[in-house]
Amino acid sequence: MVLWFILALAFEGLIVGALARLALPGPDPMGILATIGLGLAGSFVGGIISWLFLGHVGGIIISVLAATLLLYLHRRYVQHRPLTGPGAHQLPPR
Repeated sequence: MVLWFILALAFEGLIVGALARLALPGPDPMGILATIGLGLAGSFVGGIISWLFLGHVGGIIISVLAATLLLYLHRRYVQHRPLTGPGAHQLPPR
């Protein structure tokens, strides 16, 4: 039973993380585990935000929006890449 729960979480994280990566233009050199982590973090943050402002848990749309926001913040402040312009389509510096 616990194994199915972990597999369902991984699948949800993969779907949400992949949709968030598709929402932002430019390359994102991350593996499948990082994509799953991004999706799970987006689901967690989206759930907290929707619970605070809407009074109930959000769905997949709020999760994808939160994961996209987290990916944008990672790109902006960790990788120091812009969202638009010529620097957005370059690989991040190592």
